[in-house]
Amino acid sequence: MAHLRSRRRLALAVPVVLSLTASLGFLPGVASAAPHTAPAATTADGPNLSYVVNTKPDHRTIESVKKAIGAAGGSVVIAYEQIGVIVVHSANPDFGRQIRTARGVQSAGATRTSPLAPAATTDEGAAQVLSAAEAARVAKTADVGEEPLEADQWDLRAIGADKAAAINPGSKKVTVAVIDVGVDDTHPDIAPNFSPSQSANCVGGKPDTSFGAWRPVDADHYHGTHVAGEIAAARNGIGVAGVAPGVKVSGITVAEPDSTQLFFPESVVCAFVFAADHGVEITNNSYYVDPWLYNCLDDPDQKAIVDAVNRAQLYAQKKGTLNVAAAGNSNDDLDADALTDASSPDDSTPTTRTVDPHKCFDIPTQLPGVVTVSSTGVKGAKSYFSSYGKGVIDVAAPGGDRYQIPDTPSQNGRILSTMPNNQYAYLQGTSMATPHVAGVAALLKSKYPWATPAQLQLLLKAQADNPGCPTDPYDGNGDGVVDATCVGGKRVNGFYGFGIVNALRAVK
Repeated sequence: MAHLRSRRRLALAVPVVLSLTASLGFLPGVASAAPHTAPAATTADGPNLSYVVNTKPDHRTIESVKKAIGAAGGSVVIAYEQIGVIVVHSANPDFGRQIRTARGVQSAGATRTSPLAPAATTDEGAAQVLSAAEAARVAKTADVGEEPLEADQWDLRAIGADKAAAINPGSKKVTVAVIDVGVDDTHPDIAPNFSPSQSANCVGGKPDTSFGAWRPVDADHYHGTHVAGEIAAARNGIGVAGVAPGVKVSGITVAEPDSTQLFFPESVVCAFVFAADHGVEITNNSYYVDPWLYNCLDDPDQKAIVDAVNRAQLYAQKKGTLNVAAAGNSNDDLDADALTDASSPDDSTPTTRTVDPHKCFDIPTQLPGVVTVSSTGVKGAKSYFSSYGKGVIDVAAPGGDRYQIPDTPSQNGRILSTMPNNQYAYLQGTSMATPHVAGVAALLKSKYPWATPAQLQLLLKAQADNPGCPTDPYDGNGDGVVDATCVGGKRVNGFYGFGIVNALRAVK
């Protein structure tokens, strides 16, 4: 499965936002520096790849670029005119270079390095499925008014979500879209709050809204169902409870249906646009966009990927959608001068490269306006796997940590939530922290329905509890070796950003 990483924004993110905007020409009306010449026609004699071609969001320009795409041996899958992004397939090995010289093209590049197959998540480790016997044992410990398995949900109590539900469980007018591997909406804890009209399958870049298209292809595609339950599992006397059990949740599938479960750029572009156009208030993004862990702007293909995905997520923000994303599980300092990326490209043969995370961007997490989330365990300490970085992390939330053991019936430090086929399982990762933040954001949106994405982000930061940097050297796995260094103070720091979100404070 694909792994993920990180990003940053708002006041502390201004330098990154400005440099990203300037370098990519995201502002309207920025012209392409490429020569205004049409590419020569060419034969299709190479691997069939997918591309994004970015241009002005103008009908006349897009129609002109479509003609150039055809002349260069490409076929248009779909054109998102509202953001100027065209998804293309081509077997011309020189398509990228040729189309970048066409009039009106601002950036263009391949979205993968291996051929299209006939038609990356941030959990850490394998799922631990709860057996029927274990579930029965946990259920015996439930207090009056609790869900049967809630005694094992230390994460809800850690952020006051159990008490918040009694005050305001969230509004049915608020929807959180889980952009992921698919959501099993038939699960009894998810079905009461699921929104089919705001769900789709975006694999390949074009939305499929046929009924059930958003569901996972098999039980191994469980990630999105687990995330959806963390956000909005209903308080209905069954299984577990979500952080915001009164809001709606939808599923937008972007992962490849095979065992790789990769999240390619054209699928993510489709998801952000679909969410925005269907009235989604919040998106949960527990993944990074494949095939590059970091997309460097000096590479034309990677630059085009950043450009396309950023256009889509900015479009969603402008239409009122707050995008929340995971920081990743590499225990990387995302404010470091350099990082080693040994996993890219993950759709073919990876090579080891050194990248500057200030110039090579993990997306969508490092895009402007996106809320970046780090993970904590039951003790409130940074999870041993969670990436971090001062000025990068916005807020933190429970994502589990097997080294931080809770006083619960199962004594499992991971996060318990829903799984396909009416099951439940424990997972850990920044993938699990992100839906806690999305859930708290949904509670804030329920209380302040007119809040913009930027205002919601400020509210998230304002209600968070910041434990400050640890006084002792950080040794996440207890092996006697310092694993990370926290920089910053009590108000904002590299481990927790502005702090750990607090659902109870949000509803009060």
